[in-house]
Amino acid sequence: MGHASLKEGRALDGLLGALAQVYPDAATLADPRTAHFVVDDNHLVSRHVVPGVTLEVSEQGERLVADLVVAQGTRVEAPIHSCIGFLGRHGAQQIALRLRLEPGADAALIAHCLFPGAEAGSHVMEAEIDVGAGAELRYNEGHYHGRSGGMSVRPRLQVRLGAGARYRSDFSLTQGTVGTLALEQRIEAGENAVAEISARIFGRASDAIRIRDELVLAGRGSRGRIKTRIALCGDARADVVGVTRGRAEGVRGHMDCLELVRERAVARAEPIIEVSHPLAKVTHEAAVGTVDQNQLETLMAHGLSPDEAVDLIVTGILR
Repeated sequence: MGHASLKEGRALDGLLGALAQVYPDAATLADPRTAHFVVDDNHLVSRHVVPGVTLEVSEQGERLVADLVVAQGTRVEAPIHSCIGFLGRHGAQQIALRLRLEPGADAALIAHCLFPGAEAGSHVMEAEIDVGAGAELRYNEGHYHGRSGGMSVRPRLQVRLGAGARYRSDFSLTQGTVGTLALEQRIEAGENAVAEISARIFGRASDAIRIRDELVLAGRGSRGRIKTRIALCGDARADVVGVTRGRAEGVRGHMDCLELVRERAVARAEPIIEVSHPLAKVTHEAAVGTVDQNQLETLMAHGLSPDEAVDLIVTGILR
């Protein structure tokens, strides 16, 4: 880990301790082969890089800016980790991430967002991601919230894929109470680029969830898929908009949305397809409903209680 003051050291220990409760491989952040940065509120408390990775982090007023670059042709063996959050009951966090993979680079970034004790707080993240020609990025963002439901989370990602680039992303918020979530992603894919975008969210109590994913298949032969899995119970609400635009010859796109509702929860799904080239093809499927009764009865016949059976079904769709 990087050098830290006593205060920073306590913040670091607290965040890593919280991470260890939900992420079994938390100790990997201490491995010298693992690049990482750790942020408490809007303050950097630890930073480490490996060959081929450049990371500059600056505190700009109430906002923290991270510039992360993977050099041309570099294959980063261990996933890069970011650990961002706060442990107190109140906080307001603003993060700007600028991530660039130069041509031919290969890397994974795992982002941990931790707010286990937050009763009223906000997390705003603006990300600009450039994946160069022939490069590949795997981006996973996992959120871990407490039970108060007082968090407001607003991640917004703008992603550009060069020719032949590959991008896979997964957003998960299944532990704790969401609070308010507004997730926006826009991905523009160049020639023969491939994008796979997924989100997995469990809304409880009075959670309010809004998701808008937009995939622009701009380059010839580009391909992409948007996959969304939402489970809701209590008085939770979810509004999911998936947009795919097919703009070039030979592009292929697909959207797949499944929302499961229980109790008084309400879900809405809106697929938007725009095709502006006669040789482009985009498809979609969406399903919104309650737990499948046949699945429920089958699991109960094997000895599970109704609640246990429902929990198992919900866990299955969120994997």
